[in-house]
Amino acid sequence: MEEENITTMTEFLILGFYEFPELQIPISFLFLLIYLTILMGNLTIIIVTCLDPRLQTPMYFFLCNLSFLDISYTSVTLPKLMDVSLRNSHYISAVGCFTQMYYFLFSVCVEFLLLTMMAYDRFVAICHPLRYSVIMNPRLCVLMAIGSWIYGILDPVTHTVLVSHLSYCGSREINHFFCDISVLLKLSCTSTSTIDHMTYIVAVLVVLPCFLLTLTSYIYIISAILRIRSSEGRRKAFSTCSSHLTVVTLFYVSLTYLYVKPTSMQSLDLNKLIALLYNVLIPLLNPIIYSLKNRDLKEAIRKVKNIFLVSKG
Repeated sequence: MEEENITTMTEFLILGFYEFPELQIPISFLFLLIYLTILMGNLTIIIVTCLDPRLQTPMYFFLCNLSFLDISYTSVTLPKLMDVSLRNSHYISAVGCFTQMYYFLFSVCVEFLLLTMMAYDRFVAICHPLRYSVIMNPRLCVLMAIGSWIYGILDPVTHTVLVSHLSYCGSREINHFFCDISVLLKLSCTSTSTIDHMTYIVAVLVVLPCFLLTLTSYIYIISAILRIRSSEGRRKAFSTCSSHLTVVTLFYVSLTYLYVKPTSMQSLDLNKLIALLYNVLIPLLNPIIYSLKNRDLKEAIRKVKNIFLVSKG
């Protein structure tokens, strides 16, 4: 693949997993299977939550938002990866590339806020159960969700505009499976210090408060659980938040490693593998984690399945 000494790119080349040329077709079908599983699992959570009145609570309301978000951003990244692997279609226009980057950053912003709200919801449910319905009322939940989506739409705009105005000298090859901002910053031949500084500002003003609120919520939650006298009560209380804690841990570990580092310290090959954790593994595991550790959700899925089988019969 040739390198071009131009400053304004009209298109980029997404390399995908070019290291395994003999495995491109199996890789494509593997990610197709993963993508369909993500769609089926997250759509199941959304449909079951809408159909079962017992699940129309704040926790499942935020879980539906999270499932919809998982479907959205995997639909932005995985189809292009399958196209690259199956048809060897590496080219993507500059506009398409920056649009893909924008939607990915948008999804990251929204997920930070949704996971924080879910942690706060669990804190109120366990530490203030008698006031739960008053504090987490439907109006507040809707406003919190709308605020998350609006912030997610607005926050990546500045980053996207700045990245799109960088000069790209030489290589136009993106060593990744989508247009990740870390790779585009590596390709640029102009200073990225302004974008790096903006990333740190967002990290301090948004990511750090989200992390601290989530951490504080779980400190109070664990403290409250340990004060429960019966082992059955402790087990039941912990089961209501262990699923969310697992997802939060995976999310923060992968995203912190990927983006809270200067561009000069980024390893593109390692970033590509870590990005799989966020783009593929977390959306794939979310429905499994939440359903395996949630009796109400499992019963609702079984109920909807039985209704479907009866109607089909």
